[in-house]
Amino acid sequence: MPGMTRVQFSYLKDRPELAIQLIPGLLKHWSYVYPDATAEQRVARFRAHQNHDVLPIAWIAHEGNTAVGTAALRATDLEDREDIGPWLGGVYTDPQYRGRGIASQLCRIVESKAAQLGIPRLYLFTHGQEALYSRLGWEHVEPSIWYGHACSIKSKVPGLYDHAP
Repeated sequence: MPGMTRVQFSYLKDRPELAIQLIPGLLKHWSYVYPDATAEQRVARFRAHQNHDVLPIAWIAHEGNTAVGTAALRATDLEDREDIGPWLGGVYTDPQYRGRGIASQLCRIVESKAAQLGIPRLYLFTHGQEALYSRLGWEHVEPSIWYGHACSIKSKVPGLYDHAP
């Protein structure tokens, strides 16, 4: 049951077995953009993100052995915008765990890692979560289009936080 134990944050590389739990939710969440995406494609994407110090790097939020969210630090994330980066991307929290600050914590962990790696500026794009990222200190750069959907590109100078894994 949600809320019974404390949420922990681990590198995906350290807890790869948890990623499979997020795949059905990720496929459903992004089905309006990627209607033909498969579980096998998601597995391959997670496998590529199993790093500690080389991009792409992903993290898993989990309560014990239950995966509840993920986020990543990627060299590129928005098609046709390879001129800017690296990117905070793939932020996802299971719907029954939303509203608990998990996405915000995942964002801070990605930012902290970017700062540790000496990355001077991070980017993200969002379709519908502009208010969340503004609260986290991300600044609007420009509007963009992502698979026919209006989105916003934002950027931030990453900061160090004391709670990164």
